[in-house]
Amino acid sequence: MDEPILTMEEREAINSGRWFNSLSPSLRHDILRCAHVKRFKDGDLIVARGDPPTEWSAVARGAVRVSSTSLSGKQITLTYVEPGVWFGDVAMFDGDQRTHDAYAHGATTLLCVARTDFQKILAAHVELYEALMRLQARRIRTLFGLVEDLNTLPLRARLAKQLLHLVRSYGVPCLADGSEMRIGLQLAQEELAQLLGASRQRVNQELKSMEREDAIRIEQGGVVVRNRDMLMRIAEAET
Repeated sequence: MDEPILTMEEREAINSGRWFNSLSPSLRHDILRCAHVKRFKDGDLIVARGDPPTEWSAVARGAVRVSSTSLSGKQITLTYVEPGVWFGDVAMFDGDQRTHDAYAHGATTLLCVARTDFQKILAAHVELYEALMRLQARRIRTLFGLVEDLNTLPLRARLAKQLLHLVRSYGVPCLADGSEMRIGLQLAQEELAQLLGASRQRVNQELKSMEREDAIRIEQGGVVVRNRDMLMRIAEAET
């Protein structure tokens, strides 16, 4: 059942999102005024490939795993949408079907704006067009960078870059040593491998190699980054 309001922590995640925070106060107010809250349990399907575009959403808590399934049945994870990030706006414009599946990763809260309300906000705030263009430009730059990395970097460098990204987005200081950062997003090695387009065995080998170098520490609950500078050197070694 949907909860009517966000918690203080969830509202802070939305308001502190870099893109949303760049909007004018009146535009932010109108978006929040029209939005409703949806809560999902870990693994819940949020939208399926082929669904009609009905909502524009932002992650307030947890994460959204965007994935697809190949003809052979292999699941491919494209990205994890983190708190404060909006998604689904492309379908709001072209009205076409959803192109990928989206699942809740962990207990997840979304702030959703219905397509009819989205169109009303666009009509009232021309500013939103330019803001969404900037958002798309940032996504395209990121996409080009990922394609370049996939075609030019070995798995070891791509894994290091992915761990650095995850620690920036989900890093939590360790109580025993504040210089170490635990990646708060709980990813099994199989899920990390899907994100990198590699086998679990190869990812496991690279993780163990980084652990021997004291760049990371592998724990039952995930990965702790012990030395970000070393991870950066690994990521840049083959560029």
